[in-house]
Amino acid sequence: MTTTFAELRPPAPDLDDLTRRNEQLLARLAAATDVATARAVVDDWDTLRREYDSWSNLVDLRFNQDTTNEGYKATKTRRDELAPRWTELQVAVKRALLDHPLRPALVEAIGAQAFALWEVDVLAFDPALQDDLVRESALDTEYTTLLASAAIDVLGTTVNLATIRPFREHADRNVRHEAERALWSWFADNAEPLDRIYDDLVAVRTKMAHKLGFESFVDLGYKRMLRIDYTRADVERFRAQVREHVVPLAAQLIEQQRERLGVDQVMAWDESISDPGGNPEPEGDHDWMIARALEMFDAMGPEFGDFFRTLNDGGFLDLRSRDGKAGGGFCTSFPTIGMPFIFANFDGTKGDVEVFTHEVGHAFQNYQSRTKQPLDYLWPTMESCEIHSMSLEFLTWPHMERFFGDDAERFRRIHLADGLRFLPYGVAVDHFQHDVYDNPDATPAERKAMWTRAEELYLPWRNWGDCDYAAAGGRWQLQRHIYQAPFYYIDYTLAQTCALQFLERARTDRDAAMRDYLTLCRRGGEAPFQDLARSAGLTSPFDDGCLKRVVDESRRILGV
Repeated sequence: MTTTFAELRPPAPDLDDLTRRNEQLLARLAAATDVATARAVVDDWDTLRREYDSWSNLVDLRFNQDTTNEGYKATKTRRDELAPRWTELQVAVKRALLDHPLRPALVEAIGAQAFALWEVDVLAFDPALQDDLVRESALDTEYTTLLASAAIDVLGTTVNLATIRPFREHADRNVRHEAERALWSWFADNAEPLDRIYDDLVAVRTKMAHKLGFESFVDLGYKRMLRIDYTRADVERFRAQVREHVVPLAAQLIEQQRERLGVDQVMAWDESISDPGGNPEPEGDHDWMIARALEMFDAMGPEFGDFFRTLNDGGFLDLRSRDGKAGGGFCTSFPTIGMPFIFANFDGTKGDVEVFTHEVGHAFQNYQSRTKQPLDYLWPTMESCEIHSMSLEFLTWPHMERFFGDDAERFRRIHLADGLRFLPYGVAVDHFQHDVYDNPDATPAERKAMWTRAEELYLPWRNWGDCDYAAAGGRWQLQRHIYQAPFYYIDYTLAQTCALQFLERARTDRDAAMRDYLTLCRRGGEAPFQDLARSAGLTSPFDDGCLKRVVDESRRILGV
């Protein structure tokens, strides 16, 4: 029987014990003269890593569940201080495997992808970085705590950054406007700590890159994201394709939205609303949503139904918003028991369904590949992870009547339009981050000017009106990934390009699309991004013409 979340109590590791066990593994590996013996060492190393990751992931989760809990915060601080020492131990094993006389045979037994990942890992770490990594984690925690503490007054109601969304998506334009003004007033009031935290993050990341011999953090950032089958030049070409093919379509969608809303200009606070009726909303509360999800996943097949029931019955869901809880949504996992966990903040908007199906996509993939070894294959690299999540958002479309009733078709059209309009925003975030780390000595004002230029380039329709802080280039400070996961955000746009291909295929041969999706999930991380995509019958986003074909098909679906 699967361990429930309430029963999960991974022991806190001790550095001396971790060091001793690691030294034993290294000694056994050095003495191994045949593949079976060496592989047994890798398996034991895998067990150690699963134990550590289960504990570490639970520490992170608990802190996000209640950022006001001093015990959780203290445990996270201890984990953050231990993490660089743990990484050093892991890099030692990876180096030993990379340099082992049996490496060719081990590659055959384990797979080339693991060795490719380890080669990148060892280039991205040095013991000299330990204090810098602890500092980076402390800044990450400070940013999370600051955002989770937000108390914003909107028309007499106090909300946080998660629960403000219903006001920002309200059918009444005046309410949306007031919510947007209140949101950016909070950011203006907190500009000093937001700027200082990011200043320090850029400085410490640049310092680490220089210690490793990289020209800038861009090079180290790509290593940390484990990008092994595409380069910065590929990403730049993709951004150019978005400007050429997607920005004009997004501008056309904005113009159609303006006509439906009957306004002179779509303002920033209008962009989230498709028509005067407001956005579709789920027809029930949290428990009702879970019941509908059980019906949906049962209808999608036993693999999905059995999985979601195990997730729900085991308590591996935390979806309710509450004070002190970190914002956003994510999926983590506990590899000792082979179970993922979904964290989100339901707020009664259509985003509940979108975020929920997105995170279930992550969880489903992780569960399907839970028995893979080594640990490096439980998850793919991040852009591949996002294929599973963003594709499931589209593959659940036939079941949206369960959540939205007669508004389901309107939801589908809005969801697709939003997904297309996301692409320019996603590459704007990526472009901005390249500018930031290419110019690490920039001032906060100069960084805000960089963001303004990115908006002008990719989001030329955006008008912030009297939301002064956002209008002056402060919008990026709401995007957690920019602070906490540098260079991650382009992964969403690459994956969305793949997800839109799954949507197209599901409309012509749903059974084949679902088979390929399931196969892709079961492969986990055993191959790099482009290989995984092509193995599922998808075209790589970097291939010439891929994005144009995706846009043309989306135009047909939307009748644009």
